[in-house]
Amino acid sequence: MKTRLQRKYLILIIGYSVMLLFIPYMLDYSKTDPRFKSGLQKQRCPDLENSMGMWNIEEKASNETDVAEEYGNRGKTKTFIYLHATWRTGSSFLGELFNQHPDVFYLYEPMWHMWQTLYPGDAESLQGALRDMLGSLFRCDFSVLKLYMASPNLTTASIFGWKKNKVICSEPLCSAYKKDEIGLINEAVCQKCPAMDIKSLERECKKYPVIVIKDVRVLDLGVLVPLMQNPSLNLQVIQLFRDPRAVHNSRLKSKQALVRESIQVLRSKQRADKYKRLVAPNRSQRADSYVSSAMEVICESWLKDLLFIRSAPQWVTRNYIRLRYEDLVLQPVKQLQSLFRFSNLTFLPAIGDFVLNMTQGDKYSSDKPFLISSRDAKEAIHAWRERLSLEQIRQVEAYCSEVMSLLAYH
Repeated sequence: MKTRLQRKYLILIIGYSVMLLFIPYMLDYSKTDPRFKSGLQKQRCPDLENSMGMWNIEEKASNETDVAEEYGNRGKTKTFIYLHATWRTGSSFLGELFNQHPDVFYLYEPMWHMWQTLYPGDAESLQGALRDMLGSLFRCDFSVLKLYMASPNLTTASIFGWKKNKVICSEPLCSAYKKDEIGLINEAVCQKCPAMDIKSLERECKKYPVIVIKDVRVLDLGVLVPLMQNPSLNLQVIQLFRDPRAVHNSRLKSKQALVRESIQVLRSKQRADKYKRLVAPNRSQRADSYVSSAMEVICESWLKDLLFIRSAPQWVTRNYIRLRYEDLVLQPVKQLQSLFRFSNLTFLPAIGDFVLNMTQGDKYSSDKPFLISSRDAKEAIHAWRERLSLEQIRQVEAYCSEVMSLLAYH
């Protein structure tokens, strides 16, 4: 009798254990089996959930007010701005407007050094390292750049677009210019400035109330969230968009200069198969193939960012602003005033005159695609209509239809 009872208990224990193991399996299966997902829309952005996983939105919602008050009431001695953009969107022009302000320490594309050194690494694998580099640079620690420079002797004559950088080319680092003088830097003049030790530049950086970094290599807004959440930075993000058809037109115009960057975008692990197919065209066609396919990836990233910010808590959205290039060049003074308010900067009439002159030039672009110069803004906006073929336009519109709809591009 005792033996039978023991067997019954043993069977019950085994059955209970199997049931405990089976329940988690079924719960997990219900998340993955398509039959349990009826009613969900097709997911265009497979990485969106991973990006949004950087915070628990439901958990944040319960104490969002407290977090917002904590961030909003904190007295900041410095403002940190990241200009979040992609290639050929007008980001250099936007960055130049901040470069002109006497209260801004401006850094032009510092992550270029990392991408060049680690080429041909894929873009996605570099995102964490890019964020870490940004954190150091915003704290005026430039020693991180030594990891990606050919020479250990890091000086001002090799970083941050130094030939046009108002801080590097102005007193006290150089006598060529004064920081409060508004106007484009003459490269030939700035090139005569002595190469200063990086420590001298770090000391200057710490004096400025606003630090602005412009770069095009952060592909996912979610990468920046830890910096926005960090109380010592409370990073603010200005994201620049442009009509994808105009971006594609500009990218094709400067396609040879963008081949390496496009390859790195396309080499991400999730797009490995697509990248392999791109090696098929002959050499003369590869540049077009790389640049065109990278445009598709850019629109995917934009869509992910737009959906990401739509669901973000207030402590993120309060430190984020979206800007269309077309609005900036058609209403330059109004848009710049708004950007400077967001950045805790005083709007100066001289910079207002500067931005008007830069958008009222006599032609739509320069012969050198990466040169900042005065442009005819209205012609620049619509140049793609005359320069892209109907097939090219249809291709971009197919890639980017959802983004174009969200950004009101018709």
